[in-house]
Amino acid sequence: MTYIDKVERELDRWERRIKRPPSVTSKLTKGWQNKINAKIPERFHQTVAESVKQMVKATLFGSDYFSDQKVMTNLTLEERERELEKVIEKYKRTAALEGAGTGAGGILLGMADFPLLLSIKMKFLFDSAKIYGHDVSDYRERLFLLSIFQLAFSKEEKKLAALKRIKNWKATFKQLPEEKGHLNSIDWKTFQLEYRDFIDLPKMMQLIPGFGAIVGAIANYKFLDLLADHAKNSFRYRMLR
Repeated sequence: MTYIDKVERELDRWERRIKRPPSVTSKLTKGWQNKINAKIPERFHQTVAESVKQMVKATLFGSDYFSDQKVMTNLTLEERERELEKVIEKYKRTAALEGAGTGAGGILLGMADFPLLLSIKMKFLFDSAKIYGHDVSDYRERLFLLSIFQLAFSKEEKKLAALKRIKNWKATFKQLPEEKGHLNSIDWKTFQLEYRDFIDLPKMMQLIPGFGAIVGAIANYKFLDLLADHAKNSFRYRMLR
């Protein structure tokens, strides 16, 4: 079996996982999560909302999240993915250490974890795009990164919409204007609510003093692993299909 054959099989499994209907457990968890949310201070929810808003703005208008990764050209898919695996491991360790450090401090440091983890995630996406040969100075490529982010951290309906955009990105890219004016029409509130709802449960447990360090490290590691899986397969889809 060639490397491309292996990747094609993994792409099929990836797409089936995304389209799988929610389990009974996830539905029950959502009800429990809503009850927990009601008891969390409003200040905490405001921190999440503002962090996501600033993350989106920085992604679209910032300077590559200070990414020093070079755009890789003239490499095979297998060579790119060997480089990507090194980057994934580096970012997962960074996220775990950050989660352990903020999780050890209870609610105040737990609140600081949101913007820190967001910046780690987005810097990883910028690096990943460059490894696959994409120039993220073009804001349209940054919109692709936000689609990956939504695919990783949204509920079923939004996840499927993000998958559709990724699968049809070549056509979508051509239709997008070069100027950035239409970005003002993006529903930032919905974007941040989707993200908050997805990560709430483990992050609420991270706020528990003494227990939060363990939860923070594990949760952040898993979140980076999840994002890396969707990023890798999204870029694969663009290259092969």
